[in-house]
Amino acid sequence: MDEIVARVRPVIGLMLGDPTGIGPEIACRMMARRAWPEGARVVIVGDARVLALGQRDAGTAFPVRAWPSVTAIDWSDPALPLVDLGNMDPAGLPRAEASPESGRLCGETLARMIELALAGELDGICFAPLNKGAMFRGGWNYHDEHQMFAALTGHRGFFGEMNVIDLFSTFRVTSHVALRKAVDMVTPQRVADAIGLAHRTLREKGIAAPRIGVAALNPHNGEGGLFGDEELTIIGPTVERLRAEGIDCTGPVSSDAVFIRARGGHYDGVVMMYHDQGQIATKLLGFHQGVTVTAGLPTVFTTPAHGTAFDIVGQGRADPGAIESAMAIAVRMAAARRQARAH
Repeated sequence: MDEIVARVRPVIGLMLGDPTGIGPEIACRMMARRAWPEGARVVIVGDARVLALGQRDAGTAFPVRAWPSVTAIDWSDPALPLVDLGNMDPAGLPRAEASPESGRLCGETLARMIELALAGELDGICFAPLNKGAMFRGGWNYHDEHQMFAALTGHRGFFGEMNVIDLFSTFRVTSHVALRKAVDMVTPQRVADAIGLAHRTLREKGIAAPRIGVAALNPHNGEGGLFGDEELTIIGPTVERLRAEGIDCTGPVSSDAVFIRARGGHYDGVVMMYHDQGQIATKLLGFHQGVTVTAGLPTVFTTPAHGTAFDIVGQGRADPGAIESAMAIAVRMAAARRQARAH
């Protein structure tokens, strides 16, 4: 995959995250090391004052040059390029607490980056941690950033969150909805859409023939219908149909066993029926390296799976491992898409 990166040289926009949290710090630690696959072209999109804050928090010092637009950048310049939106002064924002004003401005920055992506100037977007509550109170009335991205890209159809750790990735049939509602949303179409999304996205991530485990909904895999029949009437028949169509998927597998098998290397991805079914496993096994991908949209979006970590803001000890993984995944997925378009 990295030879494709070196050949197509995708352009990735880096958003520094909510400045009330650790986002600028971990982004600067990553940038100081240029910790992304060789050949990628990374441009910071945001405010120079937030970048300076991140440099102070991280104790880093690397050369940066501001450019009026992405298209104006001279990529032979050794300094990291910045498109300075001049829209966010962190001196006027509280630190280590959710701020609706900061949430509003973070949303504006991401919206501008999406415009650049839709115009073909960015191949992908990697963003440091945001605060969902702050963005919602700041006027971005979506349950999460994935819904926002879908709306701003004009996407129609199924999309979903992929959570990535070193051992495997997870995908969801349902996500940020009440558990009572999630059960009713487990339909043959949504199960098929989630499995198909897993197959396509894992291929973009660089896995040529993904192996996908599909979790059961009910305890003990429904115990033959004793604890519910969704495994017999919805999940099982859908898995069999997609297997016949050429997708390597297995299931339903009892949810108290599917992640043990994934950890043992049997699956590259797991399709779960509801949010916490997989989030508990991924956060337990890979919290500091976990990455969230908004899968199925026309633009690649990746971010650390952890949050803004208000408890350690400004202490200079935030771990950049997850944002480095997020950037690497954004680069490789964007490169795979450019390669596919070229053919």
